[in-house]
Amino acid sequence: MTPELHELFDRYSVYLEVEKNVSTHTLRNYCSDLHQFFAFVEKPTERAEPGQVEVTQISHHVIQAFLSTLYRQHTKSSISRKLSALKSFFRFLLREAVIDQDPTLHLSSPKQDHPLPTYLPVDDMFRLLDTPAPDTPAELRDRAILEVLYSCGLRVSELTGLNWEDVDPNLEVLRVKGKGQKERIVPVGRTALDALHCYRAEIPALLGNNYQLASHNVSAGDSRPVFLNQRGGRLTPRSVARLVASYAKQCGLAHKISPHALRHTFATHLLDAGADLRAIQELLGHSSLSTTQRYTHVNLDRLTQVYDKAHPRA
Repeated sequence: MTPELHELFDRYSVYLEVEKNVSTHTLRNYCSDLHQFFAFVEKPTERAEPGQVEVTQISHHVIQAFLSTLYRQHTKSSISRKLSALKSFFRFLLREAVIDQDPTLHLSSPKQDHPLPTYLPVDDMFRLLDTPAPDTPAELRDRAILEVLYSCGLRVSELTGLNWEDVDPNLEVLRVKGKGQKERIVPVGRTALDALHCYRAEIPALLGNNYQLASHNVSAGDSRPVFLNQRGGRLTPRSVARLVASYAKQCGLAHKISPHALRHTFATHLLDAGADLRAIQELLGHSSLSTTQRYTHVNLDRLTQVYDKAHPRA
């Protein structure tokens, strides 16, 4: 990266983190996307040596050429995110008077596919919850993870970001930090709280010799992470995804199941039971009701199947 791009990138990173207060996940993705773009524009060509690109020379044609290289290996949603990162970066440069024209202004994102959310029927969901045997500290932790994901409909990043001070067993709620660091309060079921209680008692055994090194204080009001790996560090979203997929395979589920599928399952089961769509929106932390309305299509699809099978004139 040229000194100019490096300096602008550093300024932009601070802007995202401090002024925009984006989540760690968004910051990491946007930075990665920009690094990929910079690597593309700094590749040597017939007209320029490597590393001799000025930001004022980057036109919408250059950005279009970059986006066109992505279609074979990336989904439409991934390409849209990369374009969003570029739009945000160049708007920042325009605001800072580094450029006088935004090269992304007339670029539009690819039309998105809208597949129906993957979810589990109630019986399959209960089978998955019962798969981790309560025999070891790690399995007690994993059972608590599955119970909390299903009980609260959390994003995996929200789950791994939980601290013990966010858990209120008396009021039976969790304080969750969602996208953009927005906080919301979500109810948590008694079964999930019991699973958390059993897991918390086994944290010293889970960490073993690392317990003292991690200085993990399990007293009330603790600000330490809830879900830990065996080294005493905060469990990562990728680790949670691996364990959810592993337990889904163990209990014989046909489809590959992710933590987000449990969030979809939470919402679908609430809607099936008659929950109000606005209430589900609040519980999921969706900023727009249109995002939550995807679950009505799941219900409509199921009703249509029932109709087709049962109605004599279908």
